[in-house]
Amino acid sequence: MLIIPAIDMRNGRCVRLFQGDYARETVYGDNPAEQAVKWRNDGAKIIHLVDLDGARAGHPVNLEAVRNICASVDIPCEIGGGIRTEQDAELLFKAGVSRVILGTVACENPELAGRFVKTFGPEKVVVGIDARNGRVAVRGWLETSGIEAGALAVKMAECGVSRIIFTDIATDGAFTGPSLKPTGALCRLVPSCRIIASGGVSCAEDAAKLAALKLPNLEGVIVGKALYDARTTYRELAEAAARG
Repeated sequence: MLIIPAIDMRNGRCVRLFQGDYARETVYGDNPAEQAVKWRNDGAKIIHLVDLDGARAGHPVNLEAVRNICASVDIPCEIGGGIRTEQDAELLFKAGVSRVILGTVACENPELAGRFVKTFGPEKVVVGIDARNGRVAVRGWLETSGIEAGALAVKMAECGVSRIIFTDIATDGAFTGPSLKPTGALCRLVPSCRIIASGGVSCAEDAAKLAALKLPNLEGVIVGKALYDARTTYRELAEAAARG
């Protein structure tokens, strides 16, 4: 199971929000590219990027920071936040990212997600499903739709999507542990999709608990605040995931 460090960007800086609340921001650095190099040197195989300004604006915003990150590391980077059109995706691919993550647009226009897959290929397109009380949150988590997370996952699989990032918003940045039961349920619901868990990891043992689910399509887990706050290290997480 992959450990995937996260870099959330706002105003060109490396930040973290608490459960998506833009008013509860912690700044961890002014140079996201330097942070990416650190994760690469620690052993990361891929880096997860979030354009928080883009999620709010509805189009990519932190392009310069994305270009600098991709130019600074020799591992793939994926990015989400404000990607609404194929032109948005093309901009980000030109900036150096390896795959784009669709969130709001996949919820509001599932057929468009299918077109993204046909245009760019299934390895280039990821769908992020962020759930609040089982319902999909959109527009940078500022709104909650009436669509159930599981129903959207099934629809995405039908549209040809092969990879989903699943976040239980209640666990994000809260250090309460990963959302094991909902993550396991989603993995079983769409066995054709690789699932990446996100949210709640506070220590190496949390990574071990996810790995211990022994779900063949649970590909990895995204970790942010626990690493930034030095509650654990990338190596500790990777070793725990291997044991689990």
